[in-house]
Amino acid sequence: MYAQTPPAPALPFPGMSTQGTMSVPQAPQGPVVPFIDLTVRNPQSGREVAFSVQLLLLLTVLTLAPSILILMTSFLRVSIVLDFIKRALSLQQVPPNQVILGISLFLTIFIMWPTLDTINTNAIRPLTEGTITTQEAYRQAEAPLRMFMFNQMQSKSSRDNIGLFMVMRGMSRPNTLADVPTYALIPAFILNELTVAFKIGILLFIPFIVIDMLVASALMSMGMIMLPPVMISMPFKLILFIMVDGWGLLTRQLAASFAL
Repeated sequence: MYAQTPPAPALPFPGMSTQGTMSVPQAPQGPVVPFIDLTVRNPQSGREVAFSVQLLLLLTVLTLAPSILILMTSFLRVSIVLDFIKRALSLQQVPPNQVILGISLFLTIFIMWPTLDTINTNAIRPLTEGTITTQEAYRQAEAPLRMFMFNQMQSKSSRDNIGLFMVMRGMSRPNTLADVPTYALIPAFILNELTVAFKIGILLFIPFIVIDMLVASALMSMGMIMLPPVMISMPFKLILFIMVDGWGLLTRQLAASFAL
């Protein structure tokens, strides 16, 4: 029989050493992605049917929001006038169209702020608090916007446009704003904004056309027929525009042209 050899005693770890381990560290957990489930089922009550219809109408309004912003606010007039001044100065790429649209957007917010504040106070805030229904919120939001559009049409031709659209629908001419349906007020407002914007554009073009004519006459008298007059007249137009504080003057007059 062989004698068993006793196990060797464990040697102590040297100082400043770390005890080893056999456990496997867990991998760090990644970001949690929420699971979104969209269930489509038959409505169980009339309230659910009404909610589904209201949701579809809300999605439709969100889809038409750019058109509402462009055609039912001051954006249409402001954007057209700014494009006119860009063409009158013979500028092709400066400022870019994105900048023109951005300026038009923020000027529209500034001009429309009283109307937007009224809509928020009378329609959006009570709707979120649950004190009024969706139909009441729509009527409360529609009234300030209708008043804004109607206030811009002060001339006789603009009021005639309202009567024109109502006559086209077989209705009698209105006596007050309450007699004008919204679907007739909006196209009349669009025609009015286009007319006013083009009138302002014509007035903006006149001084710059005079400068173009003077430069062209001077070049022809000196025999420089092959030199484009726009190349020479553009610096003079820019100098004139800067000297009269064109951007500030144009902004003030645009804001003043709206009857608030």
